[in-house]
Parts: sequence; structure tokens; C-alpha cells
Amino acid sequence: MSNRIRLGMVGGGNDAFIGAVHRIASRIDDHYELVAGALSSTPEKSQASGQALGLPADRIYGDFREMAIREARLKNGIEAVAIVTPNHVHYAAAREFLKRGIHVICDKPLTSTLADARKLVKAAEKSDALFVLTHNYTGYPMVRQARAMIAAGEIGKIRVVQVEYPQDWLSEEQDFKQAAWRTDPERSGAGGSTGDIGTHAHNLACFVTGLTVESLAADLQAFVPGRRLDDNAHVMLRFNGGARGMLWSSQVAPGNENALRLRVYGESGGMEWAQEDPNRLWFTPLGEPTRLITRNGPGAGDAAARMSRIPPGHPEGYLEGFANIYSEAAQAIIARRDGKTPDPDVTYPTIEDGLRGMEFVDACVRSSAKNAAWINI
Repeated sequence: MSNRIRLGMVGGGNDAFIGAVHRIASRIDDHYELVAGALSSTPEKSQASGQALGLPADRIYGDFREMAIREARLKNGIEAVAIVTPNHVHYAAAREFLKRGIHVICDKPLTSTLADARKLVKAAEKSDALFVLTHNYTGYPMVRQARAMIAAGEIGKIRVVQVEYPQDWLSEEQDFKQAAWRTDPERSGAGGSTGDIGTHAHNLACFVTGLTVESLAADLQAFVPGRRLDDNAHVMLRFNGGARGMLWSSQVAPGNENALRLRVYGESGGMEWAQEDPNRLWFTPLGEPTRLITRNGPGAGDAAARMSRIPPGHPEGYLEGFANIYSEAAQAIIARRDGKTPDPDVTYPTIEDGLRGMEFVDACVRSSAKNAAWINI
């Protein structure tokens, strides 16, 4: 066996979009080797998917519990598992691996219910294993640059935070796999757009600013007839320290693909970043011309450089941001393997971030049910 981290995967079989993304991200910096998987909801589909990926037959499992039990007993069993299933499977799968000391890298949102999120936090606290949540947008170089500049006080005390994530792919009723489970409350949870992309927007705003949401007022809609989960949300936010904000998530905004955008304004400046133009950060000191900071250009510091791989002018984006989360997780896992203290600069979304995301979704649903009443988190 190589010195790479031995990785397993739950979910992510044939025709699953996000599983392929996780596999690519895990290999970009060559820290992981996929050696086992319970890749689908049935043993037959799991076997077919595992064979297509070249996994040995005896490391392809019919379900995640069987996989967790056997891999924990093997001398060269998996060290970490990527959980890339629909939301309702996250809790049960993660719990099985955590209690056997296997590190968990889990897709967001953390779970499908707040109750399960709280139980999973307790399971993680009892485990020696690490828990990493793949809020991949926190891995972009210019997101890290913005975070470092705000922490250094370059825009002063924060006053206003505006974040939005509009898409258009669910503007009409859809019947393919990715749409089906995301609009099903039994598999997705209580939040539609709020859970799927609103949690990304919420996490990005909190990660970059260092603030937490204390209360919110949400107005949720399901515009497509018959849809049982929200496909649009307008949320007013109150942060600790007095800052105010607004969050918009929508899956019914024609002309938008993945238009995640963040704007932060403080007493002495403002900044703006857009996911579809990820290598540029716009920074405006109060009373001065707006400045463009690029990933490897003047003004970019160590935080951006740490997340960058290629020369200036060559764009890095979604897959590389995802890979940065996997690489930061790998450094923490390898440090744990070697009995060392991880680099203090290593940063990745944690299970606590996942819990805050589920608290956000729960508060949005409760607020909207009460005619957008303010709800404390």
C-alpha cells in the first residue's frame, strides 16, 4: 500500500454527480486512494459501481454498516470515509464510522434534521476521529484572502453582510434523480433551497466574516405547484456584534446557474466576491478607488497563496476549491496518524459548522411558518 490515506466512500455510485466530484477532489493533490465503497442503495448497484471504479470485489459492500464493521477490522482498512449520499443517510452512516474511529468527510448539509445533527455532534465528541464537512466554497483562494483581510481589520467593524445563491434549474418540475431527492422532505429534510444552497450562503457569510447569526426572519416560498419544499427564500439576519444582513437563496431564478455572491461592508471599507468569477476579490477602502485583488496578484497574501496551485491568469475554481478541503483534511488526518500537532493554518468546515447550518435551516422554516417572525438561534 502507498502512504496515501486509504479512503472509502458511501454513496456516489453510477449517475451520482457529487460522488465523482469528491473522488476527483480527493486525488488532485494525491493524498488519498479510494480502496472501498458502499456506493449505492442496493448491493447490485453498489457492485456495478464499484467494478466500474476498479475496486476489488471484496471491498465493495452492500451497505455502509457492513462496510464500517469489516473495514475497521482489516489491517489495511480505510482510514477515512467520504459520505456523499442524500441528506437523510448522513447521520446513520457517519455514526457507524465515527464509533469505529474512522475519520468522516461528509457532504453538506450535515443531516436532514436538527435532532439528528445534535446527536451526530455528540457521536463525534465521543470519537477519536475527525469530522470534516465539505462546504467547498470556503476552499477558494480569494475567500481565504477576504477572510484574512477582514480578520486583520482592513474594513473595520462589520456593519452589513449581503449573501445570495440563486439558481434556475428547478424553475419547472423535474423528474431526474438529483431533483427528485432534493425536493423530497423525506430525503432532503425540512429545507429545500435553504438546505441545499442556503446553507452554503450562510456558511460562507459566517466563515468570511467570523460572525455568527444570532436571529433571523425568513420568508420561504415553494413557487412550483405541488412542490413540498421551499425553492426560494428571503432571510433577514442579525449577527453577533450588531451587524445586519440579508440572505437570498433561490432555485427558480432564470438566468442564474450557481451565482453565489458575497458582499461585506464595514466602517472603513467593503469587499465583494462572486463564485462564478472566483479568482477576483474587489476591495474598496472608504473614500478610495475600488481595488482588484487577483489570486496571485499584488495585494494577495499567504491565505490565498496557500490555496493556490497554478500560475497567475490560469483560473482555479470549483474542483480545486473542493480539493483544498480534502487537502486540509488530509494534513489533519496525517498529523493524527503520526501523533503530531497539525499545522495551525489548517482550516476546514467542522461538525460545529454543520450544526449551525442545520440550526439556520430549522430557524428559517419556523420563522416562515410564523409569518417571518424573528427567531433566535
